[in-house]
Amino acid sequence: MRIQTLLLAAICGIAGLTGCRGDRDGGDTATAGAQRPVDAVLLPARHLRDDDLVAFVRDSVPAPLHAQLQQAWSEGRSRWPLEELPLHGQLPRMIAALSAPDAEATLLAAFDRQFTGADGELRKAIETLAAFGVQYVTNNPDLDDIQRDREIQRLVALSRWAVQAPLTDRERARAALATLCAAARATGLDSDAAMGEAGMDESLRRLSGFLAAVRTVLAGYGLDLDASLAALDVTLERQTGDHAQLRVRYPLAGEAIDVRVEIERHGRQWYRSDRLRRATAAAGRDGASAVPR
Repeated sequence: MRIQTLLLAAICGIAGLTGCRGDRDGGDTATAGAQRPVDAVLLPARHLRDDDLVAFVRDSVPAPLHAQLQQAWSEGRSRWPLEELPLHGQLPRMIAALSAPDAEATLLAAFDRQFTGADGELRKAIETLAAFGVQYVTNNPDLDDIQRDREIQRLVALSRWAVQAPLTDRERARAALATLCAAARATGLDSDAAMGEAGMDESLRRLSGFLAAVRTVLAGYGLDLDASLAALDVTLERQTGDHAQLRVRYPLAGEAIDVRVEIERHGRQWYRSDRLRRATAAAGRDGASAVPR
């Protein structure tokens, strides 16, 4: 694994998940869906906190769209919600590498070759990737101003964490690899074909354990999401009929994140608008533009 790939996976992957977790009481929303506007963030967030990706999807989209996503997954046209993560196309390959019988020794040897005495190079790589990420987000025509601001705040916070994190610590790396390799093997999802055969719900159920392992590893490097996001605060800023805007505030890696999230109501439940758009696009994707193998 190259240093750049590891950094992209760590920084971008976390950027895709942060801001989605919460520890506040959601009342009866666990069974009734997001009936309050703030629950459009808090309810899926609680499922991520509980490492339950199946429930996360169930409460992130309306039931008809959920059925379409399951069908698209079975036909190889979608891997949503994994598509919410940058580098999602590399996930099966990453799990395969971590699942190999000699993965711990092989990857630790690669770590020794690439990271020993590379503190300065690593910091420069992080700074370069962070600058590239901010530039990419700034110029991405698919993002509106609210989304752009949200992603830039996260990238800045995470890059500052990564510069200070003990990423070249060999003993931490050994412990991290042991945790990740065990979790990867437990999924049995070392290829896109394996994910297709398992189906959406079963794949997400297995990947929930891998998500928990990633959180554990990040905590070992000083990015304790359970602690930093316990102060998540979600408030309703404005509402016009079935559309509303939330203000979401939380600390991330020592930085104060303050972002807006657009939501909309379908039936009696609320959902994040950006997530609905991406899920709808994934469900409607044709065979010619299917997910890469």
